[in-house]
Amino acid sequence: MHKSRGRRVARTSAPDRRPIGTLPVAGLVPFIASWSSESAAQPEVTMRRGRLAYLKERPYDRDSNGILWRRVPSTPGKGKPQYGKVHFVRQRQAMDGLLCQVCGRPADDGSCADGLLWLLGEDPCDRNAWPEGVVTGHPPVCLPCAWQSVHSCPHLRQRYTAVRVRRYALSGVHGVLYRPGFPRPVPHDVGGMDFGDDRMPWMQAAQLMMRLDDFRPVDLETEYRACGVGRWTPTDQDGVPSET
Repeated sequence: MHKSRGRRVARTSAPDRRPIGTLPVAGLVPFIASWSSESAAQPEVTMRRGRLAYLKERPYDRDSNGILWRRVPSTPGKGKPQYGKVHFVRQRQAMDGLLCQVCGRPADDGSCADGLLWLLGEDPCDRNAWPEGVVTGHPPVCLPCAWQSVHSCPHLRQRYTAVRVRRYALSGVHGVLYRPGFPRPVPHDVGGMDFGDDRMPWMQAAQLMMRLDDFRPVDLETEYRACGVGRWTPTDQDGVPSET
């Protein structure tokens, strides 16, 4: 899946619009939402072997491709939900494992054979907003959670568009690009970058990006009724308690 090459990601999906998995949904604290206990200062950076590194690096700071990742504590359920703020580790888990960004279960819930469901920020009436490939940092979503989300927050119906995607692949990362400096590397830019970019050794990655191909906009209400999905209930999926 990591074969895409290029200088930058082709296109990002409405970065000013937060993933629905960070917004409150009928009493459930969504899977990729951050908690107040999950903030921490970033470690000091340095240059080692011609690339960005942490001064005191740990084995899990890099993935199997050698990409350096932002350190984030994982203590879901402790403190208060930070709605609107993405937890980077759970975002990676959701993207890599194709988990629903709201409930944390597999997004392929068997409700439809026409591809996985995503909620994006493009205007469905603007065909220029729908190129052949869209790159997004928003993980997929299961149909029950997508339907409940837009019914819990009516304004989401005007801000997000549901699409069924038949072809998709992890395409890169989003984070902070550093450049060499003295006495230590300095931040240079913030944005997305494709896998294979020769600047990747200087990236401190925060989120995985997914390229969506072969997709079509769908109507959530029609999908929900046609697929015969049962009534949605806000349950604790992965040890994350519902907000009371």
